Amino acid sequence: MSLFFGLALAAALQAPPPGILVERRLAESVPLRVGDTVRVRALASGATPRPFVVEGVFERPADPSRIARNEYEVRFHLPDLEEVLGTRDRVDRFAVVLSPGASPDSAARWIEGLAFGTRAYGSRALADRTSATFRVVSRFHRAIGIVTILASAIFLLCVMIIRVDERKRDMGMLRLVGVSRGTVFRSIVLEAIGITVAGSAAGAGLGIVIAQVVNAYYARYYDTTLRFALVTPRIVVLAALLGLGLGAVAGALAAWRVVNVPPQRLGER
Repeated sequence: MSLFFGLALAAALQAPPPGILVERRLAESVPLRVGDTVRVRALASGATPRPFVVEGVFERPADPSRIARNEYEVRFHLPDLEEVLGTRDRVDRFAVVLSPGASPDSAARWIEGLAFGTRAYGSRALADRTSATFRVVSRFHRAIGIVTILASAIFLLCVMIIRVDERKRDMGMLRLVGVSRGTVFRSIVLEAIGITVAGSAAGAGLGIVIAQVVNAYYARYYDTTLRFALVTPRIVVLAALLGLGLGAVAGALAAWRVVNVPPQRLGER
């Protein structure tokens, strides 16, 4: 019996160290490569460091909720993690993937009944709980967007009024030679729409360039693949439609001031 115990102990002592996965940023900063041996211990436990072999390097998922901490990550097998921490059968959180057709509510009730104080959340509910900060930022950006649109509309209206006032004499001549009020009205509106289309295209191009600069800077700063600024086709289409609508309204208001004035008075200052 003692011989068997001795052989088992010798085999255990000669067993290779367990493996871990190391995040790419940590592997590059140390540096570490696959096959290297590292010694790991939990600072709070005060235990002797244990050897581990780097079995792979992984890229941390682009998660906005973790970008502010920007901590290095190492992944253990669960038994090895328990040995390092010095605790057994204790977790802060874990994820469960349900089979197709399984009831999330029934699974949540079963999990919560396993231990006192356990709380189960669906992925959507958990995302809502952890994204409160991002919702506030989104509302703030929406408010900035509304103010910017209103300011742009006022600016466009002023530009069209100035352009129409500078061309009152020419429009008076057109009216006197027989050009109808409707033709003058439509020409001013089309001119305003053309200005807004050009402005929308320039704004979309500028937005794409700024988004690329922002993403390049913060991706380098945080060393992440997360995209911090997005210019999607939906945003471009929405901006173009808003530009068309605002251009039509601004052109119509500016044209209305001209077509209601008798052509004999359009040349007056």
